[in-house]
Amino acid sequence: MTMQQHRRMDVLFRLALVSVLALGAARVTLDNLRKNLGETRSHKYTIQVPIEVSEEEAIEDGCNVFEGKWVRDNASYPLYREDSCPFLVKQTTCLKNGRPDSFYQNWRWRPHACNLPRFDGLKLIEILRDKRLMFVGDSVQRGMFESMVCLVQYALPNDVKRSLQRIPPRKIFKVEEFNASIEYYWAPFIIESISDHATNHTVLKRLVKLDSVAKHSKEWEGADILIFASYVWWMYKPTINATFGSLDNIQEYNVTTAYRLALETWANWIDSSINPRTQKIFFVTMSPTHLWSWEWKPGTDGNCFNETHPIEGSYWGTGSNLDIMGIVEDVLGRLKVKVNVLNITQLSEFRKDGHTSVYGERKGKLLTKEQRADPKNFADCIHWCLPGVPDTWNEILYALLLQDYRAG
Repeated sequence: MTMQQHRRMDVLFRLALVSVLALGAARVTLDNLRKNLGETRSHKYTIQVPIEVSEEEAIEDGCNVFEGKWVRDNASYPLYREDSCPFLVKQTTCLKNGRPDSFYQNWRWRPHACNLPRFDGLKLIEILRDKRLMFVGDSVQRGMFESMVCLVQYALPNDVKRSLQRIPPRKIFKVEEFNASIEYYWAPFIIESISDHATNHTVLKRLVKLDSVAKHSKEWEGADILIFASYVWWMYKPTINATFGSLDNIQEYNVTTAYRLALETWANWIDSSINPRTQKIFFVTMSPTHLWSWEWKPGTDGNCFNETHPIEGSYWGTGSNLDIMGIVEDVLGRLKVKVNVLNITQLSEFRKDGHTSVYGERKGKLLTKEQRADPKNFADCIHWCLPGVPDTWNEILYALLLQDYRAG
């Protein structure tokens, strides 16, 4: 081999070596870049970002968000799809369960004097950063919890970790990057009762402890935002068995008397245990029922089955007890701690079309073909389909939380 050939080989070797080293360096750089990008993606929500609340998102002074009308909105509703939310239970998935129409999903609540802000799940979860929001109540309140979970999770980017744990009597939806949780706690009477087991309970046998929330309140104390509701379970009969003081002294109480005593027990806990500087309390009024169609359509003998449109004009059904409404107003009005009232009753009264009807569950099982053919006896005119009416309750709750955030 000549000297010239040696030099040529040496040059080629050096070029090859430089190429390999350059390629290796590029690979290291690329790997580091990918790693850094991955870390950025996984941690981009860990830094708190101030929420901007525009004028359009603010509730105008003097606007009562609970007075308004339902308007058809096929463009922007529903706010999420039933099949996009894996956290829904069979009790609420009406389309999946065979409901032939989806009209109930396309109604928007419009207050007379203002507009509700568009629900923004990312803004809400930022408000809930390092906080716990807890719904307390029965299965109707559980529907509001599931609605909120679906509204939030639908807005979360795919790389944001979320999970749902079932720890009876609680359900806990967590968003890890925000250290935020949306929770549900089963307490159908708010006070203690023999129906407090999350799955093994019956409405037929009712016995309540009118003077105690101690067992429940241990779970409530650490929550930053609490949303309470209790109504339907009280209304099975005009009377209810209860104890007050001695557990051995069971007496039959008029339901309205018992409800007042129970709410006063709860109110005493609110005043003695809640820190208004760090905690917010909401009370949701009665979720109405639509058990008798003659109330909105005289001469008929049905219920909410096959209803596809809201009631128009003034309406108040017998499923909403005015005495209970008065007790709520009176007891909450005497509290030292501020409790925000979510007065969802009237706006929900119009929505005879929004119930699960024969497209839900009974005793944990979907209705059979024979039961669906007998809506007079088997239609559920208490619970609500999702997406649906409970989404509006949460839109209003979101608007009020956003208002508080803006004012703070």
